[in-house]
Amino acid sequence: MGSATEPNKKLSWTWSSLWNRQRPHNYVPVDEAEGNDYSTTTRSGPTDGLAQPVPKRRSWRHYFICGSIWGLTVPAAILLVCIFLSIARSLWGIEDDPDKIFGNWGKPGTETEGLAWYPTDFLRDVVPIRCHSHNDYWRKVPLFSALHAGCIGVEADVWLFDDDSELYVGHDAAALTSNRTFKSLYVNPLMDLLNQTNQQTKFYNDTRRGVFDYDPDQTVILLVDLKTDGAKTWPHVLAQLEPLRLRGWLTYFEDGIVNKRQVTVVGTGNTPFDLVVENSTYRDAFFDAPLADMWEDPDASDSISTLAKDATYNEKNSFYASTSFAETVGLVLGSLNNDQLRTIRGQIKGAHRRGLKARYWDTPGWPIGLRNKIWHILMEEGADILNVDDLKAASRTGW
Repeated sequence: MGSATEPNKKLSWTWSSLWNRQRPHNYVPVDEAEGNDYSTTTRSGPTDGLAQPVPKRRSWRHYFICGSIWGLTVPAAILLVCIFLSIARSLWGIEDDPDKIFGNWGKPGTETEGLAWYPTDFLRDVVPIRCHSHNDYWRKVPLFSALHAGCIGVEADVWLFDDDSELYVGHDAAALTSNRTFKSLYVNPLMDLLNQTNQQTKFYNDTRRGVFDYDPDQTVILLVDLKTDGAKTWPHVLAQLEPLRLRGWLTYFEDGIVNKRQVTVVGTGNTPFDLVVENSTYRDAFFDAPLADMWEDPDASDSISTLAKDATYNEKNSFYASTSFAETVGLVLGSLNNDQLRTIRGQIKGAHRRGLKARYWDTPGWPIGLRNKIWHILMEEGADILNVDDLKAASRTGW
């Protein structure tokens, strides 16, 4: 019997030792710590007689503090989000869709299937600005989006194929479609716009108003970029301008004088200069001259002799003088250096001395701050028009 009780005593000692190592004699349960709002009392269970913790009820002050914190945190978070969105709109140009006015474009029953529909009053309060819609055919609504932003210039890349007399519009051959043509996107819509602004009534019977009600004398510059063989494509461009020509709406040169009208056509890309000037007495399309070749010392005094070396391009045969900003001015790191500014000033001086309008394409588009800075400098130095992709930013005229 004695030998049977000995192991029990040893086992009891062993478990007690383990428990004592895990819970020392001075251990204080968390529930009994001083100052703890969650301290508990004990109660005996109705069946097992064991003491059970009873949580104290939280005071009204606790709920008031929590409610106040959440009541302040949520509005503060909403305010921070609004501030962030406002800053983002300013820095990255996030704005409402500027083409919202054309929301029904392409929908059945709006007559947009013919690509010539527009709200009759969509230009009533638009102020013309000196911007050129680069790759205009990429817009949601070619021509109209640019005009609605106030741009006075648009660009159409045209393609001619041997088995077709139609001129197709697109950036490359893979982007061409049968219904996006020079006539459907530009010639016909311009005719419709000008017919609308020159309606014959008992109050008005002239035909000289342009598309902008704010400034009816402002011409729209249609830059036609020939992507295919110039000698073959240029005659087709001139032929398709015939409706505008018949109404007297094309700027033209005759008897040594340039007569400005509602639409000024300028050929670029593969446009052959010799075909532009082929008729020495009359023309109603002009050339996009090479700005990079017109540099003159910006610090030298003006003199007729400086033009004698190159009098090929002038206001009688050309309209723009254009060049790539990236190629002629170079990479801009933060700001333009003195050499870059001197290049710009010399080129603009050469263009203006020939009576041409200076235009730079391939300007920096990002970061937005750098883009806006370059825009501002170009206009400050005398560039005549901005080549833009972001119509909304250009329409702010913060440059």
